[in-house]
Amino acid sequence: MPRRIMMIAGEASGDLHGAGVVREIKRREPDAEIYGVGGDKMIHEGLKAIYHIRELSFMGFVEVVRHLPVIRGIRFTLEQIIVLRRPDVVVLIDYPGFNLRFAAIAKKHGIKVAYYVSPQVWAWHRSRVKEMRKLVDKMLVLFPFEVDVYRAEGIDVEFVGHPLLESAVSQMEDLDFRKRFALDPDKPILALLPGSRRQEIEQIFPAMLQAGKAIARERNMQLAIGVAPTFEERYFRSMYPTGEIPLIKGATYELMDHASFALVTSGTATLETALFATPMFVLYRTSWLTYLIGRMLVTVKNIGLVNIVAGKKIVPEFIQHRVAVRPLVREALSLLGDEKRMEAMRTELRHVRASLGTPGAASRVAEQVLKLA
Repeated sequence: MPRRIMMIAGEASGDLHGAGVVREIKRREPDAEIYGVGGDKMIHEGLKAIYHIRELSFMGFVEVVRHLPVIRGIRFTLEQIIVLRRPDVVVLIDYPGFNLRFAAIAKKHGIKVAYYVSPQVWAWHRSRVKEMRKLVDKMLVLFPFEVDVYRAEGIDVEFVGHPLLESAVSQMEDLDFRKRFALDPDKPILALLPGSRRQEIEQIFPAMLQAGKAIARERNMQLAIGVAPTFEERYFRSMYPTGEIPLIKGATYELMDHASFALVTSGTATLETALFATPMFVLYRTSWLTYLIGRMLVTVKNIGLVNIVAGKKIVPEFIQHRVAVRPLVREALSLLGDEKRMEAMRTELRHVRASLGTPGAASRVAEQVLKLA
């Protein structure tokens, strides 16, 4: 009888990581039945989607509270599917606000739980790890420092390496990339990476765009905007004064690779940009209520994932009121005018890449999931 595997990812990065796992499970067991919540990438690899990730794409405390009825309805439906279809294992990918609650539901029904892409308990409060001991049978983590956090609480944990080492690959040479997107072959590229959630873009992109234009003008650079796969290009053209700035969709890694500098919304994109050793600034702004609640709970000094992995601040962070044109332009011009600082940042970013293990994370996760099932 084919094995049944339920998977839940709640956002674009989870869809990306989950797609590799679906592909590797299907490669080992083509008849495996994989269903749950995912995006286009997981669906393409063989997930039968009960819900699409866009139906769970909420950011911040305030937005989550507003959408609680929707979230509860989705959770209820997924529980009924657990009862009716009895998966051999539930694989939860990141998205802890939803997935930790769903882990409790799975365990209530006697289903084994694998958790891939650890909740950032080291950033919030480690007391949650004690709860997770009752909910998770196998924790599969991306960063080596996470192993000690879970092992100390007696949780079965394995460092699988980071999936971005496989997926974050630039497929085009610099000149081919510039030709495809009508970029000047002689001007350095300043990349703007505004994020994959509408709320992020609304909060951050206007200042990012204005600052980017000023920096590019002063340094004789050209701008290019990385558009997440969840957005149509016309959204940017209709909502923001992007003019003739190229919108790069479907080649974000090429943009990160060939850019000389980047302004990046905090999240996985900071780590992706780091893999190409591209100097950057990290930007983050949300509602003040969400920010103040977060500051009371967060225990790490830095907010950018690239800095958290490095264990120190290797790229500057601009948070809340500092996401403003004047400080961004002033500090960017200072950095770009100092090649020694730029090269020091590139060196630190290469060290971050080296700390993430070796390619093959999806294969290692699939192996562990099938063992558990």
